[in-house]
Amino acid sequence: MPSDYSLPDVLEKLYENQQALEAAIMELTLLVEEQGAREVGGNVRGALWTMAPIDKDEKSQDQWAPGRDSR
Repeated sequence: MPSDYSLPDVLEKLYENQQALEAAIMELTLLVEEQGAREVGGNVRGALWTMAPIDKDEKSQDQWAPGRDSR
């Protein structure tokens, strides 16, 4: 049975979804940090850092780096 989606299409959609989730999580992280929970923010940034694709440029990766403030 032929697939409706090719592997590259599926991988591209997964990557797009990952980026959308990262952005949403980062927005929530910024909100939590503004409310004083810096340690929680650092933990989330650490988790996002491990999810960052290898091919992201250094500037993009820095926003997810633990202990970094992206604002």
